[in-house]
Amino acid sequence: MPLKMKDTPLSERPYEKLNLYGAQQLSNAELLAIIIKTGTKNETAVDLAKRVFNLGQKQQEDLTFLTGITIEQLQNIKGIGKVKAIQIKAVCELANRFGKPIHSDKWVIKTAQDVYQMMQDMRFLTKEIVKVVILNTKNVVQKIVKISQGRNKLCGN
Repeated sequence: MPLKMKDTPLSERPYEKLNLYGAQQLSNAELLAIIIKTGTKNETAVDLAKRVFNLGQKQQEDLTFLTGITIEQLQNIKGIGKVKAIQIKAVCELANRFGKPIHSDKWVIKTAQDVYQMMQDMRFLTKEIVKVVILNTKNVVQKIVKISQGRNKLCGN
């Protein structure tokens, strides 16, 4: 019979562990388990989280594959329904938005680093995209135009 979360010691449960030791002490699977909330009859939320990471067939330290996974792919995991899949995708989008400043519509480009900061939302893309940044004479961004898009590596599009 599988071990249930309520049967594990308090210090090993993700919610309690975060509360006692801080978020930095949790594994990626434990953090994702907090988002997933509940497991199934046979698996804990941590087990489900580990199966999500197995979708990427990468090490659990590499979270970038989560941004390219679809809601449907997540739902193919027994125990991950539509709501849990949407919650996971929402967390990925929030994480992606952390890199963008609040007032990103007033960009002034002085260095290549400025362009890098401005394009942070592209860092997890699964396909190559070429954009042109159009500036005025004072180096203020006027427009960003996508001029080319490659094939999606995950779906083969």
